Amino acid sequence: MARAFGCKVKGIDLIPEFIDYAVNKAIAYGLQDRCKFTVEDINQSVLKENGYDIVILASVGDVLGNVLETLLKLKNTVRPRGYILIDDAYSKDGSNNGYHTRELWLRSFTDAGVRLIAEKTAEARVLKDINKYNQERIFQRAHELMKSYPDLVDLFAEYIESQQAECDELEGGNIISVTWLLQKDY
Repeated sequence: MARAFGCKVKGIDLIPEFIDYAVNKAIAYGLQDRCKFTVEDINQSVLKENGYDIVILASVGDVLGNVLETLLKLKNTVRPRGYILIDDAYSKDGSNNGYHTRELWLRSFTDAGVRLIAEKTAEARVLKDINKYNQERIFQRAHELMKSYPDLVDLFAEYIESQQAECDELEGGNIISVTWLLQKDY
């Protein structure tokens, strides 16, 4: 994003090794002056971060609370008329598999005072290709990190496993992968 749009980017993650990787990538691309990465719990970050043009939340589930709580917290991080981009998924049939229904998301958008600007669902074949590509990269990077941080092997192995389980679930047909662009109303 920093390279494509010339914007400043701040990335937050709880895992220091992921932040180290992001810092090194920014340096490799010559974008270290446009990118800042912080090891922090996003539950703390959303309480103090504000004034952003756009905030992106990518597939972290209910880490910030339920859907409405998450939206309200994110809404406080963007400027008036700012944007929130959410990359997540919803359950097609409402079964309790850890994913909320589309209807719950839409109702929560209204309740939070954010307007749905655009919605893009992933086509099944495209999603499968994306998942395969991402899983290969996750597997490769996690194994690199395992060599560098042998005391964290279990953490990285669990991450690989959880990401594969998520891919399998997304490709099962009941879960719809979606990206929503929202705008703060005021």
